[in-house]
Amino acid sequence: MKNKKELPKEQGEALIRVLKARFEKNMDRHKGHDWAKIQARLEANTEKLWSLNEMERTGGEPDVVGLDEKTGEYIFYDCSEESPKGRRSVCYDQEALESRKEHKPENSAINMAAAMGIELLTEEQYRELQKLGNFDAKTSSWVVTPPRIRKLGGALFADFRYDTVFVYHNGASSYYAARGFRGSLRV
Repeated sequence: MKNKKELPKEQGEALIRVLKARFEKNMDRHKGHDWAKIQARLEANTEKLWSLNEMERTGGEPDVVGLDEKTGEYIFYDCSEESPKGRRSVCYDQEALESRKEHKPENSAINMAAAMGIELLTEEQYRELQKLGNFDAKTSSWVVTPPRIRKLGGALFADFRYDTVFVYHNGASSYYAARGFRGSLRV
């Protein structure tokens, strides 16, 4: 039985073309990196390619933002101008989802990220992303919340307003049409 998440060959090739075009259009995000090396890693990691397709399918516009020198992994972040459209109106995690008695959102950020095979951006990663452009000027994105805050029922989200990155708190069970989440993936 095949459990591996894999794209059909044609779909994988089409996604690689989209990623390459985005890579070439936004060279300031990844100066000094060679697309041929990135493509070779993508072709060798079909499950990661599937996850990148999920990022793309939900509006994340994933792009290379760095290389981990220790592991040799390329780092992709969602680089859509606003929080990905296909990941908005979600609360923070499963516990928050279960705590809502009525008007429940369809899903949570943590559940969606896990199903996609990606990680939510941390506050530090979110701030790194903002150095590459202005993201979330009209929306906001859940970010990884420290356990002590989550234990008390809260969760963190961030956005970019007034030329500044703001990190806020909200009840983890809250959800808004303009709040989603951004993810990261190592390939």
